[in-house]
Amino acid sequence: MLSRKTKLTLLKIISMFSVVRGYNIPVIALAQYLSAIFIMAPEKRALAILLDFNLFIIVIASSLTIASGYIINNFYDSKKDLINRPNKSQLDRLVSQKTKLQVYFSINFIAVLLATFVSFRAVLFFSVYIFLIWFYSHKLKKYPIIGNLTASLLAVLPFFAILLYYKNLYPQIFAHATFLFLLLLIREIIKDLENIKGDIANDYLTIPVKYGEVFAKKVITFLTVSTIIPVYFLVEIYDVGYMDIYFYVSLIVLLFFLNLLWKSNSRPHYLRLHNLLKFLVVSGVFCIVLINPDILIHGRNYLKI
Repeated sequence: MLSRKTKLTLLKIISMFSVVRGYNIPVIALAQYLSAIFIMAPEKRALAILLDFNLFIIVIASSLTIASGYIINNFYDSKKDLINRPNKSQLDRLVSQKTKLQVYFSINFIAVLLATFVSFRAVLFFSVYIFLIWFYSHKLKKYPIIGNLTASLLAVLPFFAILLYYKNLYPQIFAHATFLFLLLLIREIIKDLENIKGDIANDYLTIPVKYGEVFAKKVITFLTVSTIIPVYFLVEIYDVGYMDIYFYVSLIVLLFFLNLLWKSNSRPHYLRLHNLLKFLVVSGVFCIVLINPDILIHGRNYLKI
């Protein structure tokens, strides 16, 4: 039998795991590695990328920074989450606000310290990234449009850390980034619809709060239709191999998503739409492999022989 103290410690560990959303971070790290192998540096062998110490440090620093972002976001949203996510909020509150801040500053310090092993540019990148996350959580997320744009940009920035490292400015990279950015921006507005009660109670001027749910749905519809543009470039102009299957399926899913969107009028409905978008984003990570599975073994140079 576990002692009371041991049980409490385990609950606090689970609580902190919930605060930092530990289930998301491995997916982001995997996405960074797959992006490096198939998009950012396809001329290199996969094993060489996996054994690259500097890349490993960048991925770890990114993971720590993202975790700290979840902590500071949770810190500022504690009152709102009591309304929007009462069960999760009760679990998260097992760890005190003081402890959360201590962990926040500690892992940010470790992230910047690790970046010093890579380069001064890496230190500068993660320092700015940490500041932007704090500024978003403290100020920007309370405002419509700019809060959504900033949140989506912050979610994409870890991939730009890899881009800066490899210094490869392939045009298809920006098409991939645009598609991902649009999906994340749509998800942010869906989250605003999902959390509208807590936002109203805590004076968050999100798009649904300031302009109404119908306007928010119109913006989401426009953004969803706009995904056709990067998909066209990725499928028709750039070479994405078998990943074009993913993009075709994504467009079909997004049509289904729009149909559900205009029928939705409650938190459970918006939560379902949120999960559908999350599925598209996560499945997109694994589908990166479809660009060219041979790169895993031989690298791009082999394919030119």
